[in-house]
Amino acid sequence: MDVAVVKHSGEDTGRKISLAKEVYSIEPNDHAIYLDVKQYLANQRQGTHKSKERAEIVGSTKKIKKQKGTGTARAGSIKSPIFKGGGRVFGPQPRDYSFKLNKKLKTLARKSALTYKAKEKSISIVEDFSFEAPKTKEYINMLNALSVADKKTLLVLGELDKNVVLSGRNIKNANIVTAESINTYHVLNADTLILSESSVEKINNLLNN
Repeated sequence: MDVAVVKHSGEDTGRKISLAKEVYSIEPNDHAIYLDVKQYLANQRQGTHKSKERAEIVGSTKKIKKQKGTGTARAGSIKSPIFKGGGRVFGPQPRDYSFKLNKKLKTLARKSALTYKAKEKSISIVEDFSFEAPKTKEYINMLNALSVADKKTLLVLGELDKNVVLSGRNIKNANIVTAESINTYHVLNADTLILSESSVEKINNLLNN
């Protein structure tokens, strides 16, 4: 699949880049995508939720009423879960939600996500560029020039460029990553995938090793 290379100003360079079939034209594996996205979202969870059980509630341990003769169920403590302010039964406790995935499966998931974007013709390639200083206006001008200002975009850079990242980080629905940190969730969550020219080869090397 050949994709035209354009400048960040929207001008055509007259060049095209061929996207590797081994990365952008495989048989997509939906279950691999599901597992990789599930892992990414699970890893974002802090897992710091906590509720107090009856042993952790501050309160009197005095028996609140006599055992028999009240006509109601026996009760031994105001900290019992059946009373207001009592402990919670089987409440949430701090835990780690992260889990591991096989490296080959994660690679398959990324290739599958990129294949879907290629099939949808939602991949644009821009010539490597940089900004002299962090300017949000310049990044917005680039999105307008590429006709993607109203879409969710993911810009993939070959190398980290601080000025570009700072220029685009406050723009709604615009995300910026390097080729080394590209992941399945971000690819699928974007309407348009914008690849810098140098990132194409890096992605090929990362996913084919």
